[in-house]
Amino acid sequence: MEKIHATCIEFSGVGVLITGPSGSGKSDLALRLIDSGARLVADDWTEISSDQGKLIARCPPPISGLLEVRGIGIISFEPCPEIEILLIIDLVASSEVERLPDYSSRILQGIELPLVKLNAFEISALNKVLIAARLANGSVKRHDT
Repeated sequence: MEKIHATCIEFSGVGVLITGPSGSGKSDLALRLIDSGARLVADDWTEISSDQGKLIARCPPPISGLLEVRGIGIISFEPCPEIEILLIIDLVASSEVERLPDYSSRILQGIELPLVKLNAFEISALNKVLIAARLANGSVKRHDT
């Protein structure tokens, strides 16, 4: 098991790991996703481990169900105890978000996962994560030119 600096949510059975530097909007984006039906797995620190070729995310027990809401404080949510990660969202500056990116991935615990770079503070960030999660589980197809 490895503990990484990331927030994790579950949306429609898809585990989404949200990475990025401090202040990049991981918790803020997670809050908006939760308000749209996602469930919190872990905020700020996520435990990951591989199990039969799958990457599994859990929350460290001391922070289970807790989300930091900047300007308000620590809020409790009913947590999702664990989820298979199918997607990584890496939060970057707006200038680093490609208009039409090629497929990108990251390897964690020996498992290759799709990687999408987004800016958390763009109005469409929530919708982009939801679409990327649907792409990850195969319920939406990407049109490649």
